[in-house]
Amino acid sequence: MIKKEMSPTTEYKKIGNVGVIEYLRLNEFPWLINAFSTREGGVSQGQFSCMNLSKTVGDDPENVEENFRIFGKAIGVDPENMVYSDQTHTDHVMRVGAEHKGMGIIRDRNFHDIDGLITNEPGICLVTSFADCVPLYFLDPVHRAIGLTHSGWRGTVAKIGAKTIDLMGEEYGSDPSDMICCIGPCIGKECYEVSEDVVKEFSKAFNSSQCERIYFPRKEYEGKYLLDLPQANYEIFVECGLSPENIFLPDLCTACNHDTLHSHRASGGKRGGMCAFLMINV
Repeated sequence: MIKKEMSPTTEYKKIGNVGVIEYLRLNEFPWLINAFSTREGGVSQGQFSCMNLSKTVGDDPENVEENFRIFGKAIGVDPENMVYSDQTHTDHVMRVGAEHKGMGIIRDRNFHDIDGLITNEPGICLVTSFADCVPLYFLDPVHRAIGLTHSGWRGTVAKIGAKTIDLMGEEYGSDPSDMICCIGPCIGKECYEVSEDVVKEFSKAFNSSQCERIYFPRKEYEGKYLLDLPQANYEIFVECGLSPENIFLPDLCTACNHDTLHSHRASGGKRGGMCAFLMINV
């Protein structure tokens, strides 16, 4: 059973035996497919059990490919139409098109070091991978353009969310005031302890008022802080000109729900990976 920490922004459902999380706001657009995987419904074993969608954690590649087929069938997306990011905690965002279909899933990528993807082409499913870091979903309903970005603490300090919005503006004419952004399941602030060196990076990237809302000293542990990555990304979106009512914070902590969601922190690194999916339906 998934534990909800906040007012619901997501819906959890079982499609067959596959666990799927969807965003209620994004479900309002019938021409859009959005999803986030859980640990349920795959064929992987042991610490990867059982829906592992990461190819970089040591799982059998055949199991991962089968998991993509199973999850894709559950949400109505063929793996040959997916494009999987090549995440290395950068702030790099890339426009993808039909020529990229299947890359990272069923064929090799021709791109590297890309943590964010955007497109306005129907039938291309953007895919990014997570196990505590922050999934960022972007929708421009006016120009029918989408983006999907991986934002760990380094990506958040580099404001990859803002760079995704900027690129959507350059490529599609997207106006932040029209956009909807959903912040997906990730590690919550009560579970995310960091040291002073990380906090110093945030203090350089955000103003003092923002920092008061982003990190909090742990009185019982000198030099340790609790870091709120979703709030940091919320601050970035507001700074970009998004309307607060169009920004949806996560209602799930991956560490608190590590029995159902893969969490790097909660597992001590012995885990699989989940994926976010976003597609303009044909």
